[in-house]
Amino acid sequence: MQRYLIITAIALAVIGLGVGAYLYFSAPSATITTAPGTGVSFPTAEQGAAGTGTTGTGGIATGISSGGTPVTISARLVQISAGPVVPGVAVVDSKPALTRATSTATSTPAVGEVVVTYIERMSGNVFTYLTRAKTLTRINNKTVPGIQSAVWLPNASFAFVRYLSDDTFSTINTYALAATSTSGFFLSQNISDISVSATNILTLVSGVNGSVGSIARTDGSKPSQVFTTPLTSIRASFAGKGQYLVFSKPSATLTGDAFLVDGTGHFSRIAGPLTGLVALASPQGKWVLVSYVQGSAMQMQLINTVTSAIVSLPVATLADKCAWAADDSSIYCGVPVNPPVATYPDDWYQGAVQFSDRIWKIDVAGRYAQLVLDFSESNKGGLDAYALALNPLATTLVFINKNDGSLWSYML
Repeated sequence: MQRYLIITAIALAVIGLGVGAYLYFSAPSATITTAPGTGVSFPTAEQGAAGTGTTGTGGIATGISSGGTPVTISARLVQISAGPVVPGVAVVDSKPALTRATSTATSTPAVGEVVVTYIERMSGNVFTYLTRAKTLTRINNKTVPGIQSAVWLPNASFAFVRYLSDDTFSTINTYALAATSTSGFFLSQNISDISVSATNILTLVSGVNGSVGSIARTDGSKPSQVFTTPLTSIRASFAGKGQYLVFSKPSATLTGDAFLVDGTGHFSRIAGPLTGLVALASPQGKWVLVSYVQGSAMQMQLINTVTSAIVSLPVATLADKCAWAADDSSIYCGVPVNPPVATYPDDWYQGAVQFSDRIWKIDVAGRYAQLVLDFSESNKGGLDAYALALNPLATTLVFINKNDGSLWSYML
């Protein structure tokens, strides 16, 4: 009997080892990578031009997606990608030739062309779309899976992408991803917010003892601290030259404030306390767009940063659904039609509610709102617009439909 038990135990152990080995070698790879150490690049395709299905280092596939085919809905409205795409898109006017990362082939946009640069969420590949030629090209097949957001330099040369890593998804990594090459670099871990200008990047690090804002050159060099605050749950961005916008992260249960911070680190309150406050500074810093919730209704207003004058606006949405023109003259917003009863802005951020938007233009000087696009009349399905972006000449508006992650362009 004892001998029988011993033989049975040995047999079970052998079977267990076999099953374990099978699971170990055949288990699928993780879809989100862990950040490499300093100076280590993301996996890239070692051979093959963009568009091939090669596999790079680390066993992560590269070049596996074509980005889809743009769909022309009307003479002015185009679905660039069925998505989903990473929130954060660069829209620039005609620029020098674009070079593929794995090929010497180039294409030069025509004069007056608008170039839309974006990242596909599933693959992490970078694509450009030419709005006049209506052509889509993958310009970099470096694979960075799991990207949550991207902030582009104005010239679209680099995107500062943020993603979660490690087994517990508790570490936020920020990587400067080159649009058309394999170069790049890491910023400090656990950056809570990032903003860019033509010459600098602004990073925010928050902890239990407060927050610290720092600036550096766009290549990550020459970092210096610009402000500190005991506030912990905040967002920060550039607000023109030499000043910054800081505001409390929006919440339906807490009131928030918005501040302008000068070059010496001095805070000046410009709005608040308001429930669900979201603020968006104009590129030149002349104005700050503020949205908030009063009762169950969304409200929106403009604040003059010089005179502190407040202008109530005739349309209302969340400021995160808006984009400024480069000259501070106008704002484009996705404005919901009959938004459902919900707890704003929390339910929208969490995806508990969806909007059916129209795109409106707010003329700052004229103090009026003009309907730009009724999406439902041009295309089947609803539009919940966010991550809006304009080219500097304000001839093209690009936005993501939050309902399905698709990317769209509209000729103004």
